[in-house]
Amino acid sequence: MEKFSTWRDPGTGIQPFLTPVPPAQGSSALLKVYAPFGYVVGAVRTVFFITPLALYVVGQIVGLLLTPVPPIRRAVSNLFTAISTRLALALLGLLWIPVEVVTRRKGRSAGPPETWNPRPGDVIVSNWCSWIELLYLAFRWNPIFILPIAEEPSSTDSRPTSSQSTPGRRTGTGSAAISTPTSNSRPRVPILGWKQVSLLEMISHSGHGPLSPRKGDAAPPMSLEQIREKADRPVVVLPECTTSNGRAVLRFADVFTNVPVPVKAFQVFVMCVRYDPPTAADPSLSHSIPSSGIPNPISHLFTLLSSPAILRTMSIRLLAPSDSPSSQSFVASDFLSPGAKDQLGEACAQLIAQLGKFKRTTILGWEEKMAFFEFYRQKA
Repeated sequence: MEKFSTWRDPGTGIQPFLTPVPPAQGSSALLKVYAPFGYVVGAVRTVFFITPLALYVVGQIVGLLLTPVPPIRRAVSNLFTAISTRLALALLGLLWIPVEVVTRRKGRSAGPPETWNPRPGDVIVSNWCSWIELLYLAFRWNPIFILPIAEEPSSTDSRPTSSQSTPGRRTGTGSAAISTPTSNSRPRVPILGWKQVSLLEMISHSGHGPLSPRKGDAAPPMSLEQIREKADRPVVVLPECTTSNGRAVLRFADVFTNVPVPVKAFQVFVMCVRYDPPTAADPSLSHSIPSSGIPNPISHLFTLLSSPAILRTMSIRLLAPSDSPSSQSFVASDFLSPGAKDQLGEACAQLIAQLGKFKRTTILGWEEKMAFFEFYRQKA
């Protein structure tokens, strides 16, 4: 929409914050007939969606009761989490999720396919488009989810600053110059640390930005290393720190500062998720704008469940471990520019963009998205 044109990324011309909409075309007669029944269908499907939620909660309660016996607690938690999240994905229409392990190097000798096997304390790095990939991550690995805690922006940080548009594309295929409007860039805000949260907390935070430090908190934000050292499962890190609409990879925050590559302290597993573009009968699975007025993401869930679509698709691409930034054969100079502050973050950002065939925004990150929210709520 024209009123949001200044929130396009100058280098790519992409608007990564607004919810994707289907191509402008007339709705079919069948969809017009279905429309009055959509709310009833959505209500019925939502009732069924209570089942996986209840299973997950029961699993958490049983896990607490089994705390004195850690091996049994982990097994029970993994079982209930896998069943509940896979059922939730199925109810969303994701009966089959194609997963591909991608090898970057061409001409590699044939051999057994590489497999992913994240262990406790390893780190899974992914782009973030929706709460739905969180369900997939929980189904496959039942990992530890963490949310970033960022400094409170100063009063001067909230003022828009003009940025000259950069012609051409920074990454990705194609070299055509793009003429784009000025972008509302913001000063970067440091990430102070992390907070470990449950799957439900992580889902409810989808679309929002980092947490703010709260006065009176007994414990300060934890570092990634502190969380890893105590972890009994893999740790998921989402360096964009908020969701995009799936059209590009947002600028990564500096979340891996002082972690050199190749990484030796832990294994890094790089993942990319893609969703199909929306159609007139099937809204987007991406969730860039959180619900307001009701718990997030209930409005997005109801939109999906009230649509006539029965089957949906999402694709998961996993980087082969031999190409990971933790592989000792990883060539850092292929990805890093001299003086890069966050070497691991820059390498992961480029790898995710290559995996998903995404472009990377040159300016827009979570700071710009929070400013966009203020503008969006005034104009929407």
